[in-house]
Formats: sequence, C-alpha cells, structure tokens
Amino acid sequence: MEDLRDKYEVVIGLEVHAQLKTKSKIFAPDENEFGHEPNSLVSPITLGMPGVLPVLNKEVVNMGILTGLALNCEIPERCKFDRKQYFYPDLPKGYQISQYDEPICVNGYLNIKGKRIGITRAHLEEDAGKLVHAGADGIAGSSYSLVDLNRAGTPLLEIVSEPDMRSSEEARNYMEELRNIVRYIGVCDGNLEEGSMRCDANISIMPKGSKEFGTRAEIKNVNSFSALQRAIEYEIDRQIEIVEDGGEVVQETRLWDDNARETKSMRGKEDAHDYRYFPEPDLMPLVISREWVQQIKDKMPELPQQKRERYMSLGLSEYDASVIVEQMGLALFFDKVLKLGASPKIAVNFIMGEIAAYLKEEKLEITDTKLTPENLAELIAMIEKNIISNNIGKQIIIDMMKDGTPASKIVEARGLSQISDEGAIKEIVQKVVDANPQQVEAYRGGKVQLLGFFVGQVMKETKGRANPKSVNDILKEILG
Repeated sequence: MEDLRDKYEVVIGLEVHAQLKTKSKIFAPDENEFGHEPNSLVSPITLGMPGVLPVLNKEVVNMGILTGLALNCEIPERCKFDRKQYFYPDLPKGYQISQYDEPICVNGYLNIKGKRIGITRAHLEEDAGKLVHAGADGIAGSSYSLVDLNRAGTPLLEIVSEPDMRSSEEARNYMEELRNIVRYIGVCDGNLEEGSMRCDANISIMPKGSKEFGTRAEIKNVNSFSALQRAIEYEIDRQIEIVEDGGEVVQETRLWDDNARETKSMRGKEDAHDYRYFPEPDLMPLVISREWVQQIKDKMPELPQQKRERYMSLGLSEYDASVIVEQMGLALFFDKVLKLGASPKIAVNFIMGEIAAYLKEEKLEITDTKLTPENLAELIAMIEKNIISNNIGKQIIIDMMKDGTPASKIVEARGLSQISDEGAIKEIVQKVVDANPQQVEAYRGGKVQLLGFFVGQVMKETKGRANPKSVNDILKEILG
C-alpha cells in the first residue's frame, strides 16, 4: 500500500464542533453543564413546544466573535440564523437552528508549523441531544436506544477548514492547535472524551499532479487526536484500494470504529439542498458593530503561538516551548514562576525534567500537586544564590510536589545547605584523592575523564552539598 500511496495525493478538510462554555444554552435559559441526570436540563424552548420562541444568548455571540478573531477571521457586520431541516431521534424540534449563507466568521486561517491552513467559516448553531444505546441483542449489539436531551440546545461553534491538509499528521497538528486556542481564550474546555469538542474529517484522494479533487467521504465519531490519525490513515488506504480495483469512491458519511480500527458506512452524504435551509423566522438578522468587535479584540488573551514565541525568546527550545504550551495548566504555572523573577532556564529544566517525569508517572496535572509557583521560584532562587546545589534541588522537588513544604524549610530540617567554604571542601577533596591512588595515577597519566569520578566521590562524601564549581576547581589544583 505504501508504494500505491506514492501515486496519490490526499486531500483533507476538517469540520470541528466546539461547545461554548456559557452558563445557559444558546436560545433557552436551561443550564449548560455536562454530567447531569438525563433529561434534567431541558425546557419547553429547547423541546420546541408550541408557542415558545428562541432568544439568542449574547455571550454565545461574544464567544463566537472572540474565536473568529483568534482564527484570523473576518467578522461580517451582519449574520443570520437559518433552519436546517432533518429528522433524528435526539433532535427534539425536528430541525436545527444554525447558520448557512451568512455565518458569524469567514475567511480565516491558522499557521501550523509553517503551513497556512485556510478556515472557510465558523458558524453558530445549537447542538442535538445524545442517544444512549443499551440492552443486548446477541452479535447485533444494542437492542434499544434511550435519548438524553440535556445536550440539545448547547451552543456550538462549527469551524470549517479549507481542504488544505495533505496528511493525517497535518490534520492532527491543526486539530491540536485549534483545541489549544479555544482553551486559552476560554470559550471551550476542549474535552474530546466528553464530546465538548468533536471532529468530522472529509477525505478524498486524487492522482498526484491532478487539480481536480476526488469524491470525498466524511468520517464521524472521532473523539481523540490519535483516533483522528488512525481514521484518516485507514480511509486513505480504503479509497486507494477502491480506485486501484477500478471502482469509484461513493460520497457518504462513515463512522470510525476505533476498536475494529475501520470506518463503516453510515448513510449517503447530504448536500446543502437536502437540508432545505431557510431563514429562521423567529430570529432577526444580527448586526455586529465594529465597536463591538473592537471591544472583544481588546480583551484577547495571549494565544498559543504568541506564548510559544515568547518562551523561545527567553531561551527555550521550540520543543520545550511547544510541550509547555500544549498543557495549559503547566503554561499558566510556568508564567507565574517567571513573574516571580525565576530564571527561565532553571525553571524549564525542572519543569521538563523532574516535574514532568513525576506527573507522567503519577498521571497528574501540575494543578493536582501541592507545588506552588512561589515555592518553585524560591527553590530556584536558592540555587542561584548557591544556598543549595542544583542536585539538592532535584532531590527535594518531589517532596515539595507531594506535601507543599517550601524548599527553605526542607533544606533547614535536613541540613542540606550547600558547603561553599573552600577550606572545608579542600579537606574533603584531599581525603578522596588520598583514598584513590590508582585513579590519581591514571588521571595524571592522561585519563582526564576521571575528573568526573573524583567529583562524584566528593559529592557522595558531602551528600551532594558541596559547591560543584569549587569542587572542580580544587580537584584540578590538587590533581595537577
């Protein structure tokens, strides 16, 4: 299949649905929260009962504008809502209020690792409910389905990319950056597992050098970055196999089964005319003034790319900067440490070293530990002032994460302050040299790498408390 892939170019576009973190739903006063008793957060408006009217939640519009600006979109002065007609058991009204030809955001882009990915539009709409499949019917699986309408009416922003991605890796990188952005600007928690951010992938293949796109298939039910990559890879191979066998790819919607690691046909893919869009009669078109847009723009927080560039300007590598930015809690923690005056280099060494290893092993976030920015900044200051060595800092950082004790108290209680008195260090160095005559002879015979052995012995003798620079200088003096 790898050889066959060289004959084709892959074309990928993503439709990402982000649930907006408002207190109430987009057109109704129902609470907008996850995890409640099924069907407990619904109202006559959400259910579309006779005589009720939708009222647009202004905060939804604010979040839509903010996201559009973060995605370099234009915000038109006018947008409107439309009715999208389709029947599905968890769509209580029998239609969805969405935006069609006049969305809130248009013509945006993201720069992902040096490549510009276009964003066609981002539009506001209401979410549907959720079907819970239950019971058992032998091999066929569930024997019945239950409907939970708590999610119905939840505000969604659907972000539609241009078909600019050419690999599953590019698609994953785009999706990850998009999640970073909506989390940093505070409009969505980006939790793929809970469904607050979902992705549909449109995939097609065409012969290399062709300018005409092939027939696309849409993949739904993708709820993780790794699943997105696997689904795209499978779909590329499936389509190539069909074309190579002389068949034609059918335009359809397919579901990704992550357990079986395959896509399965769900239904024929609808076009816009199948939904019979028409302007929502119960909502007036929305006029968005330039003053309104500017007010929101003025409140724009630092975006992930800006944060990465700032970290790199402080001396962090691109890799370290990217890893820290990827974990928003870690980035906010790091920023607080920097504001307290800590050395960026020492701070990132701790964060990417001992702290990251502990978090990974314990499956924790930095906010789950008892380490505070103030305590880490104090630890770094003690290292810079030669009160303790860097190695001592590495020894006590885990205890600081576990119980929140300040570094100064641990150092005092355990007698870990650094030995900087050169006379005291010279005595210990001489003792180590006298105890290892063979190594001394070898060092003086040209094996200068043995200096590390002597440093280690001195550190062992002082339990890591000796000033490393003084140890090195005195050893070189005594060894000659």
